[in-house]
Amino acid sequence: MKSSYIPFYTCLLLLFSCAPKKPVKEESIPISEIEAPGQADSSKGLATSKSFTQINTAPNTVILTGMNNIRLFSVYKTGSRQDNNLAYDEGTSYYDNGENDNQEGNYKYFMPGIDIIPGYNLLNIGHYQVDKDSLSYFFEKPVLIKTLYFPGVKKDSLDKKEVSRDFFLVSVYNADTNNDSLISNKDLRRFFFIDALNRTRISLLPEGYSAVRSSYDYKNDMMFIYTRQDANNNGTAERTEPVHIFLLNFKNPAVLKRLM
Repeated sequence: MKSSYIPFYTCLLLLFSCAPKKPVKEESIPISEIEAPGQADSSKGLATSKSFTQINTAPNTVILTGMNNIRLFSVYKTGSRQDNNLAYDEGTSYYDNGENDNQEGNYKYFMPGIDIIPGYNLLNIGHYQVDKDSLSYFFEKPVLIKTLYFPGVKKDSLDKKEVSRDFFLVSVYNADTNNDSLISNKDLRRFFFIDALNRTRISLLPEGYSAVRSSYDYKNDMMFIYTRQDANNNGTAERTEPVHIFLLNFKNPAVLKRLM
C-alpha cells in the first residue's frame, strides 16, 4: 500500500523540477549601451529621456534639498521610451513620532540633516543650480545608484542644536569591475563625495574595496562604512573576503579614513 505512493511523489518531483523558472529581475546596465549624457533640453531646464541616448530613461520627481539654491532630478531606467512619466515617490528618511524631543540625539532623519533616497534602476542625478539656471549631472555616464545622501529640506537638530549640510554622498556601482559586460550589484560598490555645486566629485574608497553597509555615531557626528576587500582581484565582493571599516567625519566629509 505504501509503495503505491512512490510513483505519485516521483511525478510531483519531476513536475516541479521541470517547471520553467521565472527569471529574477536584476538591476544591470549592459556596457554596450553606455554613452555619455547628451545635452539636456535647455528650454525646459531639466533632464529628459534624451539624457542617455542608448538607454530608455525618464526623470521622476524634483528633489528638494536643504540648500534653497539647489534642486535635484532623479533619472530612472524605464521599459520603453513611451514610459516617460514615472508615478513613483522616492519617499524620505524623515520621521516624527511626537517623542523625538525626549530621545537622545534629537534628530529626525536617519542621520541628522541628511535625507536619503534608495535607488532601484536609478541611473543618474541631475543637479540644478537655481540662480545660475544651470543643469549638470553627478555622473558623466549612467551608473546604478544604490543610495543617495543629500541635505534634508526639513530643519533638523543634533544635541538640540540646529544642523545643516552642504554636500552629497552617493553609494554607486559605476564600473564593470568583474568583466561580465554588465554594471550590476555583482560589481564593486563605490562611495563618492560631491560638493554642493557639483564641481568636485571624490571617490572615497580605495581601489579594490566595496561598500557593504553603514552606521552612524551621533555622539561624534561620524559615519562608519563597512566594506569588503576584493582580495582575490576578481572584481566582486565575496562573503569569504576580508571586512574593513572606514570612518567618515561629517566635519570633513571629503576624506575617508580606514580604521581596521
